[in-house]
Amino acid sequence: MAHVAQWKHGEVAEITSLLTHHKIIGIIDIGGIPAPQLQQMRGGIRAKAQIRCAKNTLILKALDEAEKHVKGISALKAEVHGQAAVIATDVNPFALFREIKATRKNAPAKGGETAAHDIEVLEGDTPFKPGPIVGELQKVGIPAAISEGKVVIKSDKVLVEAGQKISKDLAQMLSRIDIFPIELGLNLHAVFENGSIYRPDVLDIDMDRFMGQLRTASFTALILSMEAGWANTQTIRPLLTKAYRSAYTLAMERNIYTKETMTPILAKAHATMLSVSSQVKPVSKEGEKTPTK
Repeated sequence: MAHVAQWKHGEVAEITSLLTHHKIIGIIDIGGIPAPQLQQMRGGIRAKAQIRCAKNTLILKALDEAEKHVKGISALKAEVHGQAAVIATDVNPFALFREIKATRKNAPAKGGETAAHDIEVLEGDTPFKPGPIVGELQKVGIPAAISEGKVVIKSDKVLVEAGQKISKDLAQMLSRIDIFPIELGLNLHAVFENGSIYRPDVLDIDMDRFMGQLRTASFTALILSMEAGWANTQTIRPLLTKAYRSAYTLAMERNIYTKETMTPILAKAHATMLSVSSQVKPVSKEGEKTPTK
């Protein structure tokens, strides 16, 4: 039987404890992140989540151990690949995803990386003065020229398409023109909560758009409830207001005397009287109408 180092047992126990003492467990990829930047990212998220780095084999073993106490958590084993780490928290998965997404920052390319998206230069001025730099820019495919005593980029151009490698020469030039195409940050594979697995395609939502849809849905539901006369904590006050106004309008139209309608009905009658009287011709003392001039 192969001997297993004691420190490995201890590390599996610690990871297992982390997995079983938090409501939300995620698997993240930390590959390609330099140590200083990783420490900054861990520090930035530490108030809300704990990150534990370990060998994948130890994380897998800890997930098996945690399954004995938390049913379904071992489903995360399928997400342990690359340079994986465990992230544990008690905030909801959507909030956790936003925190992780916020760690991502642009960094300069060194050469040899695969572009995650199209890398493009845009038409416009550069910070360079005329000189050999024009040839250097053109050498890596950037459409540079001299115009009015300045080095400019003549037109928009995609230099590297998504999925292609970034050459070392181009990487150096991109840094000189302040284009940082490499995105560094924690990459979430999946999150476990209460027996369910959530992946980024579900967690990555536009909060502004979502809140707008939520407000629209709430307003539409309120209107429907009002039309249907369904009383609840949200509709009871506007329903009573609507009922009062309808009753008041009906009472005014039918001249029904109440405490609220008496004054306006009398005012309405008085106004009607004045309107009628203005149409009646004056009568003489003998009871005859005053002749019209």
